[in-house]
Amino acid sequence: MTQDGKRYAVEPGDFTRRGANYDGEGVNFGLFSAYAEKVELCLFDETGKQEIERIVLPEFTNEIWHGYIPGLQPGALYGYRVHGPFDPESGHRFNPNKLLADPYARELVGNVAWSQANFAYILDDELKDLSFDETDSAPAMPKCRVVNFNGKDKTPCQKPSVPWSQTIFYESHVKGMTMLHPAIPEELRGTFDGLGQKAIVDYVKSLGITSIELLPIHFFPDDSHLLDKGLSNYWGYNTLAFFAPASRYYGPKGFAGFRDMVRTFHDAGIEVILDVVYNHTAEGNELGPTLSFKGIDNFSYYRTMPDTPRYYINDTGTGNTINTSHPRVLQMVTDSLRYWAEEMEVDGFRFDLGTILGREPQGFDQRSGFFDAVGQDPVLSKIKLVGEPWDIGPGGYQVGGFPPGWAEWNDKYRDTIRDYWNGTPGTTREFAARILGSGDVYDLRGRRPWASVNFIAAHDGFTLNDLVSYNDKHNEANGENNEDGHNDNRSFNYGAEGPTEDEGINATRERQKRNFLATLFLSHGTPMLLAGDEFGRSQMGNNNGYCQDNELSWLHWQDPYESAEALRAFTKRLIALRQDHSIFRRENWRDGLIVTWLNPGGGEFAEEHWDDEASTTIGLRLSRDHPIEEGWDDVLLLFNPQDEDVSFSLPDDRRWVLELTTSDPMAKMAGEIGNQSVPLEARSLAVLRPI
Repeated sequence: MTQDGKRYAVEPGDFTRRGANYDGEGVNFGLFSAYAEKVELCLFDETGKQEIERIVLPEFTNEIWHGYIPGLQPGALYGYRVHGPFDPESGHRFNPNKLLADPYARELVGNVAWSQANFAYILDDELKDLSFDETDSAPAMPKCRVVNFNGKDKTPCQKPSVPWSQTIFYESHVKGMTMLHPAIPEELRGTFDGLGQKAIVDYVKSLGITSIELLPIHFFPDDSHLLDKGLSNYWGYNTLAFFAPASRYYGPKGFAGFRDMVRTFHDAGIEVILDVVYNHTAEGNELGPTLSFKGIDNFSYYRTMPDTPRYYINDTGTGNTINTSHPRVLQMVTDSLRYWAEEMEVDGFRFDLGTILGREPQGFDQRSGFFDAVGQDPVLSKIKLVGEPWDIGPGGYQVGGFPPGWAEWNDKYRDTIRDYWNGTPGTTREFAARILGSGDVYDLRGRRPWASVNFIAAHDGFTLNDLVSYNDKHNEANGENNEDGHNDNRSFNYGAEGPTEDEGINATRERQKRNFLATLFLSHGTPMLLAGDEFGRSQMGNNNGYCQDNELSWLHWQDPYESAEALRAFTKRLIALRQDHSIFRRENWRDGLIVTWLNPGGGEFAEEHWDDEASTTIGLRLSRDHPIEEGWDDVLLLFNPQDEDVSFSLPDDRRWVLELTTSDPMAKMAGEIGNQSVPLEARSLAVLRPI
C-alpha cells in the first residue's frame, strides 16, 4: 500500500514499448494518443467485475502515454479511460466514462455486452453522436489481461517454409472444421485445441495440402443486430484487438492452445496462414460504439472526411477505415504482424480488403507506407503475403496492382473458369490466360506465376457443390430478406434448384465439380481449395454464411453427400498429380516452357479460332525441350465445356496414353490411344501423357 492509500505505485516507465509488458518485476504500460489530455489505467479484480484501482499514467513522451507498475503480475486485468476533447465535428470523441481496450492487448477476457453504455453518445438523443453519454461502460466491456507468454520457448519451432511453387492453400474455419468431427472430443470441438487434434491434421495432410488458411482468429465481438436475431458473427471479419486471439476458440489450454495448434501443423509439414482484417474495426461509423480506438484517438486511428471529420471515409463498406497513413497506426499493424509471425509462429497472412492498406490520402499507391514498411521488414518480407486486392472505394479494384513479393486472390480466375465451364461463349481467350497463371496480369516487375492465387470457391459465395446446384442464392436464414450476398454467382443448377433425385442431373453436377477441381489444380499459379469442397459440402444455397454459426456452415464429416468419397479421392489424385509434376506449377515465366494451343482438328489454335466465340473446345500442350527433375516433360490437357462429345485429334509426334478424365473419375492408364484421336465427352477434361 502506498502513502496515498493506493495498492500500486507508478513510475515513469518506458515509452518505446506499447501494450502491457511484464519484465519479471512489474508491468510497463504504453498507449499512443496524440490528442489525449490524460490517460487512466484501470485495474480490475480477478473476476473483471470490480474496478480496484485507477492510476494516471504519469508520462507523455512522443505522443505515448506510459507508466511502470512495480509488483503487478501477469494475469492482471485492465483497461483504459482516456480524457480529452469530446468534439465529434473536429474528429475527437474522447469520453472517460468509456472503458477502452488496449490496442496492443495480448488477451481479452469476457465479451462485449451491448447496451447504451457501449456508446459515447445518447442513442435516442436527437443530436445523435453530438450528444454525450455518462454511463460507465466497464461492466459491458471485456477486460485486457497482462500476459507473460513467450511463443519462442526453449525449443525453437521449425517452420515448414513451403516454396511458393508447391503451395496449396486450404481455406478453413476453426469452429467449422471441428464442431461435427466424430474423432474430436466434444470438449475440444470449436477450439484451437480441437483443430490441432491428430484427426484434423492427418486429414489435411492426407489431401496433400501444404498450407491451412484460417478465417479470422483475432478477437472480435458479435454484432448486436445479429444477436437480436439469434445469430452471431461466424466469419469474424470485425476485429477489436489485433494482438489477441479470439477467446471463443479457447480450449483447455486457453491462450497457449493457439501456439500449440500451430506447432502441431508444423510438425506435419503444414503451414498456418491467418486471414487478417486490418482495414477496419468493430467500432463502425459515427453512430457505432466506443470500444477502443475511437475513444483513444479517433482522429489518428481512422480516416475521416477531410472537410467534415465528424464522418468517416468508408472505403471498406463497414463504416470506418483504419488510417495506415499515420505512422503510429502503421506501426501498430506491422507490430501485430510481427507478433503473430514471430511469437505465435504463423507462416503468413491473407489480408482482407487488402487494397485499403495501400491507400494514402490521394488513393491507392503501390508505394504506400504500408507496402514500403512490409517490403523492407526483415521478418515480414520473408513470409507469405496474400492480398485481397479490392475494396469499395474509388479505384478499389487492384487485381495485379500489388507490389512485388505479394500474391493476390485472383477473382478474374474464379469468374473466367466458372463462365468457361458453364459454356459461356467468347471465354476461350480469357480462359487460356487464366490457366497459364494470368501472365497478362502478373508478369511484370519480376513477379512470378505464384502471385495468382487461383480459386473456384471461397468462404464468401457458393461452395463448389452449390455452384453447380443453384441458379440463385438462398440467404433467407440471414434475416435480410435474401438481399445480402452476391447476385453475380455464375452458377447453374442443370435442371433443378438444390438437391434432387434426378440421376442425370446429379451425374452432370458431379462431372462439373471434377472439371472445376481439375482445372484449379492443373492451372499455373497457387491453388486455394475451400474446406469441404473436396467432398461436396453444401450450404443449401446460402452464399453469405457470415452469420450462420451452426450446421449450415460447419463441415459434415460423416458424409451425407452422395459421391463424397469418390470426389475426395479424385481431389487427392489431382493434388498428387500437381505435386509430382512441376510442369503444372511453373516457377517463373521464362523457364523455357513451350506452350501450344490446339484445336480439335489437330492443328494449332489459330487466330480465327480465338475470335470465334463458339470455339470453346481447346487443347493445351505443355512441353520442355530439356529433361526436368520432377515428372513429365510433355503433357496434353484437353477441355470440352460443350454439351456434346468431340473427337480430338492428337499431335502425331508422340504416342499418347490417357492419364485422367473427368468423365470417369476412376479411369487411369486406359492404354495407348491407337488412332491418335480421343473421344472427348461432353463437359469433360482429359489429361494425356506421352509414352
